[in-house]
Amino acid sequence: METSKMKMLIVSSYPPRQCGIATFSEDIINSIATVFGNSLPIEVCALESNHNHFNYPNEVSYVLQTSELDEYRILADKINARSDIGLVCIQHEFGLFGGEYGDYLLSFLLALSKPIITVFHTVLPFPDEKRLKNVRAIGDLSNRIIVLTNRSKELLIDRYGYPNSKIGVIPHGTHIVLWEEKKINKYQFGYKDNIILSNFGLLSENKGIETVLYALPDIIEKYPEVIFLVIGKTHPEVVKREGEKYRNKLKNIIKESNLEKHVVFIDEYLALDQLLKYISLSDIYLFSSKDPHQAVSGTFAYAMSGGCPIISTPIPHAVESIKDSGILLEKFDDPNEFRDAILHLIENKEQRIEMGKRGYIATHASTWENVAIQYALIFGELTNKMEELRFNFPPIKLDHIINMTTKVGMLQFSRLSEPDVEFGYTLDDNARALVYIVKYHSFNRDSTSLKLAYTYLAFIENMQSGNADFKNYIDYNGNFTSQNEESNLEDAYGRVFWSLGYVLSKREILPLDFVLRAEILWKKSISWIGEINSPRAIAYILKGLYKYHKVHPETHIKELTLELSDKLLNYYNLSAKANWHWYEDYVSYANNILPEAMMYGFLVTGNKEYKKIAEVTFDFLLSHYFMKGQIKVVSKKGWFKKKNEREFYGEQPIEVVSTIVTLDLFYKVTGNQKYKNQFKVAFSWFLGNNHLNQIMYNTKNGASYDGLEDNEVNINQGAESALCFFNAQMIMEKYLNKQSAHKTKDTSNKRLFESELQLNNYLLSQNHKQTKEWKQDVEAK
Repeated sequence: METSKMKMLIVSSYPPRQCGIATFSEDIINSIATVFGNSLPIEVCALESNHNHFNYPNEVSYVLQTSELDEYRILADKINARSDIGLVCIQHEFGLFGGEYGDYLLSFLLALSKPIITVFHTVLPFPDEKRLKNVRAIGDLSNRIIVLTNRSKELLIDRYGYPNSKIGVIPHGTHIVLWEEKKINKYQFGYKDNIILSNFGLLSENKGIETVLYALPDIIEKYPEVIFLVIGKTHPEVVKREGEKYRNKLKNIIKESNLEKHVVFIDEYLALDQLLKYISLSDIYLFSSKDPHQAVSGTFAYAMSGGCPIISTPIPHAVESIKDSGILLEKFDDPNEFRDAILHLIENKEQRIEMGKRGYIATHASTWENVAIQYALIFGELTNKMEELRFNFPPIKLDHIINMTTKVGMLQFSRLSEPDVEFGYTLDDNARALVYIVKYHSFNRDSTSLKLAYTYLAFIENMQSGNADFKNYIDYNGNFTSQNEESNLEDAYGRVFWSLGYVLSKREILPLDFVLRAEILWKKSISWIGEINSPRAIAYILKGLYKYHKVHPETHIKELTLELSDKLLNYYNLSAKANWHWYEDYVSYANNILPEAMMYGFLVTGNKEYKKIAEVTFDFLLSHYFMKGQIKVVSKKGWFKKKNEREFYGEQPIEVVSTIVTLDLFYKVTGNQKYKNQFKVAFSWFLGNNHLNQIMYNTKNGASYDGLEDNEVNINQGAESALCFFNAQMIMEKYLNKQSAHKTKDTSNKRLFESELQLNNYLLSQNHKQTKEWKQDVEAK
């Protein structure tokens, strides 16, 4: 009988209670579900005060009346009796718990016999004696303390005497917003001709909104298109104490200053999707808090992740985070400082946009999915249950591929998630796109994928000249560029030949006219094969010949395969040494295609020498790629050469995915289980199993990021990366569907990435490093 999975219990205020920490806890739970599915179940103990009652969702299994001291011990006893609760995570803010400075919490901690994580949302720099003792006691009774900023960690060490080893820094999580949606949202909300300033969050006196209001008249006089959005309801506790006194005060200032047409109150507790749209359309975010001790702000973090340049008072979070993504003010409550800073950013648009972009990029490491991985690390460490965690398989999405595709073809690059028209198109990318979209269509038979396939096929037709060779580069306006004369185009030719072979192998599921057009291209292209010398181009051609041979087992295809396989084998014999089983004197890019092609040579011809060399060379490559439960592919910063030390980092999705593709083939041919295990490890690179412990794909549009660097992720999402991840997902989907077909129960786990890989083996071994037409297309979408 299957035992229940170990759970985490989060003790926190929780929605529908309107509170920043409630939203924070809900976001943690949702992100853990996104990354780990139901392999890390979570329950909630909701905090209530003054006997307020809320209608909670199903994950809330306990409710604690924080003003009743006896309730703390009773709750602890109930939790201690649960064998399936492995860890208790307490979200701490002094006002959440009863007693003096919330010291009722101590009785709960003393009685609890489970591992405890306490997350401090506020760390005061100058505590009085009572608060100091309280915070020290919480630290003594907790197995791990989490803070949201480095400054808070420094305070716990210097002022409260905490040991460094007990404290972890996990930043406030942020939501992924697509960069190109900033323009779209502004247009949709009717603000395309305005300069939008904004502030959001539950309204209270500490927000300091009046400071901005006093700064606005001078700004409006110069720039009457400015609108200031004040987003959010008044804090419920404030309403209880004084009603709408503060909001009415602000309305009086607005009336006295004739700002009625320039200040808009959005007096709602907005749903997340709506809130993120307001943030993304803002030109400048104004953080006007008057509380110098406010350690961290979720609104601040969300504004950065929304690509807004920030003007902020000097709270610790801003001091630590703003850097070159906004303007840090020197004082609190100074309208003149706000006025000058706002005018500077209005009058320097390029700087304003660049600041927003820098903040947007800087917050990638703190997306909620990456935060989820950090919390799971601690859970696994404190419960010794890391082996129970399984990555959730991300859903396949065509969003970014569609967005990158115009009526001409698929664009080469993107800036962040926004297609970049500056560098135009390549044959390489459109050949890949044709293969993978036809592959997707073979599974789904939908009109969207078929329409895209026609676009990519037409692109290839337009790139072939009369003498059968191809060009690789055209600009956005359809002109061939000088790169075609400066670059070796053999690899692009090889990829085209592969794509045509693949299309013709799927002729039964494609329209007749589509197949006939591909056949014309194939027949014109095959005459050029004998002139190809690049090992990778040869390899891609062999792959295309294999695909074509599956449906057309013609003698001349086998002869061509023999000729090219021998050519590739000759490269191996010239380069191989005792400790160097490779086709060249270096391991560079798209390496897996070489042993893969040798294996295809075997499958067409039956020559066992090809199979032997295929396995020898692939195993050689894998020995340098897999280490300590992770895949670490060759760096783009420098090739791995015979006599040189290898460079690390600068890993790109294409190399990871080509490894997965080849592992898939070798597993099918040999039945060797190690290949199946290794492609699961390789795919987990995208899910967070890498040296930064960060996800390598955009959960909103389904695209892969462009690269894994030493200390950061390159979050551009070019065609090559997006297409490769798309292909890897289809490979993994196939295996997941096979597994689920054999399951007779627990079908809810179908989407879980059921890898034999134990997260403990890799996560805990790490250092825990913390053009007009196109624009019209985008607006239409």
